[in-house]
Amino acid sequence: MLAEETAIFTSRRSRSNEIFGAASSGFFNQVPQYWMRDWPMPFPMVISKAAGSEVWDIDGNRAIDFCLGDSGAMFGHGPQPILNALAGASTLGLTTMLPSKDLDAVGHLLRSTFGMAKWQVTTTASDANRFAFRVARAVTGRKKILVFDGCYHGAADETLVDLVDGQTVARHGLLGQAVDLAETTVCIPFNNVPALAAALKGGDIACVVAEPVMTNCGMILPLPGFHKALRDLTRSTGTLLHIDETHTVSTGFGGYTKVHGLEPDIFVVGKPVGGGIPVAVWGMTDDVAGRFAAVRAANTGTGHSGIGTTLSGSALQLACLRACLEEVMTAEAHDKMNRLADIVERGFSAAIKHHDLPWHVGRVGARLEIVFAPNPLRNASEAHNAANPTIQKALHTAFLNLGYLVTPFHNMVLVAPTTSEENVAGLVSSFEKILDRMRKAV
Repeated sequence: MLAEETAIFTSRRSRSNEIFGAASSGFFNQVPQYWMRDWPMPFPMVISKAAGSEVWDIDGNRAIDFCLGDSGAMFGHGPQPILNALAGASTLGLTTMLPSKDLDAVGHLLRSTFGMAKWQVTTTASDANRFAFRVARAVTGRKKILVFDGCYHGAADETLVDLVDGQTVARHGLLGQAVDLAETTVCIPFNNVPALAAALKGGDIACVVAEPVMTNCGMILPLPGFHKALRDLTRSTGTLLHIDETHTVSTGFGGYTKVHGLEPDIFVVGKPVGGGIPVAVWGMTDDVAGRFAAVRAANTGTGHSGIGTTLSGSALQLACLRACLEEVMTAEAHDKMNRLADIVERGFSAAIKHHDLPWHVGRVGARLEIVFAPNPLRNASEAHNAANPTIQKALHTAFLNLGYLVTPFHNMVLVAPTTSEENVAGLVSSFEKILDRMRKAV
């Protein structure tokens, strides 16, 4: 089936095929980011336009987009308020290395939306996590951070680790790593409270960084009581709790943290928060902010702190943050996303049951994933055991040939407020057709 679907994809994209069949485009690996060649498709479809929940390639193929830039366009491609903000900012200057007129409004919007007291703006969630780690180490006087096996928090060095035979090691495939990451990081399984308690007992962990639901090695939901134990143990050991909601902000208005009443010390949200432009934010409690201010006041040197970049906090970013928080990332948008995600979850689950497959649908708000295991996953080890790259590739390519783009990572499906009931009905119908074909092929 995968071979057949690959041939169909190729036959419909002669122009894209010609580009990647050429000797060189001038880019390494012929793409702006070399991992763009890691999609299941035989070569990338070259996009000519994206709007709302639709994308078109240069060969004229249209697809309903349930990938949405792996969350960068969580609320649809090119929301009009963001386009208006871009147009307005372009006439006033894009960056000055000084605060702009949207400063006060954005600060209040961040507080009211996500609940943290003090905020900073970065260009990516990778930067936000990196800078927050520095602050956590500075205010606690501790060197290490704790992560959960299978995590992904962007390009922050400390998080690029795996748990192998009980030991924290640099992630397989990591390039150019100079420092032994076991010196900076402790890695344990998600949902394992005894392992968490043992790791924090020594008092040398500055912060625990976590997605409230793991989404980067397969969808792993927290077991009942896990988040309460995580908060209680971090508090009792003087460890900061750092929640990264770059993906799980799909849960609902204010993200998983607000919906489920989590109480982090540090909070990060990236890609979707500016409607698709390069911007992320990280927030602190009053307590952490006060301790950070004291550390800065005591540091009388003139050297760079390692926190902040010149293009972060620009007028362009603040304008788009304001537009997104006021008009795009609204409670009403989240309500629609979750209502449509209900339809996808019911449809996918019914199709899986009809074919008597040992699979289930994982979900965090408007984000869903087809998991090749009968029961919810508890940790990365179970996620790796459940993975089936061949089925993942076949599903992904078959969906695309039927006109639906899902993520290349675990075939996650993300529903936007620009998605229609017709779109989700078509996605479910396509899944049913694909499963029928797979069953006949077995």
